[in-house]
Amino acid sequence: MSIRLGDTAPDFTAATTTGTISFHEWLGDSWGMLFSHPGDFTPVCTTELGAAARLKPEFDRRGVKLLGLSVDSVDSHLAWEGDVGQTQGTAVNFPMIADTDRAVSELYDMIHPSASAAATVRSVFVIAPDKSVQLILTYPMSTGRNFTEILRAIDSLQLTYGEPVATPADWQPGQDVIIGLGVSDDEATTRFPGYRTLKPYLRLTAQP
Repeated sequence: MSIRLGDTAPDFTAATTTGTISFHEWLGDSWGMLFSHPGDFTPVCTTELGAAARLKPEFDRRGVKLLGLSVDSVDSHLAWEGDVGQTQGTAVNFPMIADTDRAVSELYDMIHPSASAAATVRSVFVIAPDKSVQLILTYPMSTGRNFTEILRAIDSLQLTYGEPVATPADWQPGQDVIIGLGVSDDEATTRFPGYRTLKPYLRLTAQP
């Protein structure tokens, strides 16, 4: 199954390190980030779990629930989390799906046979409160994810989810944003007083 931006994130029921969850019910009205790992006791993934755990307060502040996934068992996950604590200096503080039958991995198209017929690649899905998929990232097995960048992207997603604006390249929270092309100049004058026009298609305003 190929998932595209704007699609409804497929629902599923799965065993995790904190008990069985029904995905949509677990998300509730929150944002969510589902991210997969090629396997337990792998070096890059160990550093990624530590990075995500350290940044969990930042995800919490944004109302984003974290949910990891690997194709190994709950017992394996829990043993691996001990290694994460030892090597990364932090406990894993979010649930990890035990996708032993690869049902969720296949539902979200996380397995790429050219990389591995059995293990997931490093997929990231950011999901909005209406259960729509807002961001999809796929990294190869050899490249660890940049969770600081994922947080920056979530800041942009949450801002633009409710406002007719877009964020420019390398945007950081608090910087100017771009007024959407669907907003007329008259509407922009009312909604974004003092906006600047660099080109008719490129209008900047302070972050709402």
